[in-house]
Amino acid sequence: MKPTAMYPTLPASRLLRIAGLLIPLALLAACAPLPPRNPLATWVPSPNHDIRRPVLIVLHFTNQHSVQESLDTLRTANSTGPVSAHYLVGADGRIYQLVSDQLRAWQAGPGRWGTITDLNSASIGIELDNDGATPFAQPQIDSLLRLLADLTTRLRIPRTQIIGHEDLAPGRKDDPGPLFPWKTLADAGYGRWPQGALADPPAGFDPWMALAVVGYPLEDRTAAVRSFHHHFRGIESDALDGEDLRILYNLAQQIESGDEGN
Repeated sequence: MKPTAMYPTLPASRLLRIAGLLIPLALLAACAPLPPRNPLATWVPSPNHDIRRPVLIVLHFTNQHSVQESLDTLRTANSTGPVSAHYLVGADGRIYQLVSDQLRAWQAGPGRWGTITDLNSASIGIELDNDGATPFAQPQIDSLLRLLADLTTRLRIPRTQIIGHEDLAPGRKDDPGPLFPWKTLADAGYGRWPQGALADPPAGFDPWMALAVVGYPLEDRTAAVRSFHHHFRGIESDALDGEDLRILYNLAQQIESGDEGN
C-alpha cells in the first residue's frame, strides 16, 4: 500500500505560475524605500534622496507661504532641480519626515563646514516653516528641541554639531537668519555657544583663524562675518568688533580643549 501524501502535489506548470507571481513581489519589497524611523514625525516621503552617514545637523527656514507649499517643493522636481530635507517643522510644532535618517537628502548644496565639503552626505537637514522675517513660533522651537534630542541621541551626532545653512554657505544662503533663537538651543544644550565670562583675547590673536577653527569657510570673509553675526549675535553687520573677538576666542578655546559636546 502506497503511503498517502500529507499535502497535495501541485503540477509543475502551476508551480511555475506561482513562482512567477512571487518573484516580482519579492523584488518590489527589496526595492521599497526604507521605512520611517522616527515616531515623532508624520511620514511624508520625498523621492529626492540617496544614502549617506550623518555627523551634523543643518537648520533651514523654508521662506515659503505654508507648510503645504514647502512639502510640495521638497517632494517634487523643481525648476532649479530637486531639493528635499529629512524633516520639516511647522509653526504649529507638527513634525514631518520626508526622508529616512539613513538616506541623503538634497538640502545643503555647495558649501563647507570645517573639513567637511560633502554636506549632504554628512548632515541631517531640518526645514523650519518660517519666512525669515517673522519670529520663530514657540511650539515650533519646542518641537525642534525634541527632535534634536532624538537625533543626537539615536544617531550619536555631537550636540555641538548643529549649524545653520548660512554657516556652511556664507553669501549663498541666509537661513535660518538673525531671528533664529540660537541662544535658546544653546541653553538646552544644542549647538556651540560661548561659555562663561568672555575674556579679551591675547595679543596676536587671529580672528580669521578662529573663524576657520569654528568651521566657517573664508573664501568670502565679509559673508562669513555676516553669517557669524546672524548666528552668535543676531545682528546685521559684516565688520568684526571687540565683542566678536571675545566670542571667537571663547569658541576657539572650547574647540582646542576638545569640548565637542558628545
